[in-house]
Amino acid sequence: MLKQAYAFVCAMALFAPCGGHAGQTVKIGFPIPLTGEIPKVGESTKFAAELFREEINAKGGLDVGGKKYPLEFIFEDNESKPETAVNVTLKLIDRDDVLAIVGPQSSRQAVPAGAVANDNETPMITPWSTNPDATKDRPWVFRAAFLDPFQAPVAADFAIKQFKAKKAAVLFEISNDYSKGLADHFRIAWEKRNGKGAVVAFESHGPKDQDFSAQLTKMIAAKPDFIFLPENYSFVALIVPQARDLGYRGAFMGSDAWGSAELMKLCGQACRGQFFSTHYAAAGAKGATKEFIDRYNKKYGYVPDDVAALTWDAVTLVTGAIQKAGKLEGDIRKMRKLIRDNLAAVTEFKGITGNMRFDAQGDPIKCAVIVAIDEKGDFTFKESVCPQ
Repeated sequence: MLKQAYAFVCAMALFAPCGGHAGQTVKIGFPIPLTGEIPKVGESTKFAAELFREEINAKGGLDVGGKKYPLEFIFEDNESKPETAVNVTLKLIDRDDVLAIVGPQSSRQAVPAGAVANDNETPMITPWSTNPDATKDRPWVFRAAFLDPFQAPVAADFAIKQFKAKKAAVLFEISNDYSKGLADHFRIAWEKRNGKGAVVAFESHGPKDQDFSAQLTKMIAAKPDFIFLPENYSFVALIVPQARDLGYRGAFMGSDAWGSAELMKLCGQACRGQFFSTHYAAAGAKGATKEFIDRYNKKYGYVPDDVAALTWDAVTLVTGAIQKAGKLEGDIRKMRKLIRDNLAAVTEFKGITGNMRFDAQGDPIKCAVIVAIDEKGDFTFKESVCPQ
């Protein structure tokens, strides 16, 4: 893939080192879904990043080795499509000369974009992707979210406890790495706990489907104790009401992709009383997490979702790695390598989505949160589940 020569770095580089630090900026790229299936995810990402950038730049910029450099964030729309995510990631690396990539968010885009970043030796951190393949055997790619092999057992154990469940049904999007991967991990976890055949229905749908009556009819006929939906919020808002219309009155268990601030606007009453696993709960937050929530809410008019909070943590990690370099190197490839090495050296991090430590794959080991959707439609903390 692209291995661009940087002989013209002095004239074209993001931090133009030849003339001193005056007027230099630190560029970070964001390949995010501003349109397509999950535009609220892109909005949350951009809002959190802009809040971070404005606060740093109001203080004169990012302090690197005693000098301050303004942050410059470049946002590219990946249209919620894998192929577009690849293209805009290449653009950010090759044309825009960013030091690092924050994003994509969804695993469907993060997995292929991660290959691009790794091949082009550009540090990338995906805030929200939980599919293991995004970082697996990719030393240049990191994440701020827990993994699906951890999230799936969390969801299974909670469903057993909360619903007294023994039989589960699952519906997922077949072409989405996140949705399919989490569904597979859940089935393994569920059958390990309840025996082979305890997943009584395992149904899939396409990326553009709007009518799920065929799948839901089969699932309801199998009489599950609950339905597991590892789906993006946009699909949840269609599936849950359709299930109710077909007569299903049982429980739903969701995953972190439910956590958008847009879910309740789209789903309404049908989603109230349900549960999902996620990365943080805004209700009852304290300390730095509450400060972030209050600042975000004041600026944008709504409580930040997990995407926004994870983006804040991811940007904090990247900018911290830049600061640890001690200076801005004139050779962009050398600077990217320093950032990658500094990210890989992080052993513990206190983020607003919780404390985490990192393994050899660049994946954080951190707690998950179970959220209940109350009768007002608020996401309320139910319990926290931490790795053993």
